[in-house]
Amino acid sequence: MKTKKIKIEGEFIRLQDLLKLGGAIDTGGRAKNVIQNGEVKVNGEICTMRGKKIRPGDSAEFKDLVLIVE
Repeated sequence: MKTKKIKIEGEFIRLQDLLKLGGAIDTGGRAKNVIQNGEVKVNGEICTMRGKKIRPGDSAEFKDLVLIVE
């Protein structure tokens, strides 16, 4: 499992944007599909809400990559 820390400027980042920013996914359409298919975990639980607000301290996991928001 690879871990990558992502610093954000604002209060939160939306899940699909985090996946793109972290390099887990290359397009927004692909992000939408993998999230809706239940392939992404947020803080260890499957999340199907692509607009989910991810805040510092949260993590998202897709395949072998864990993105930690700072």
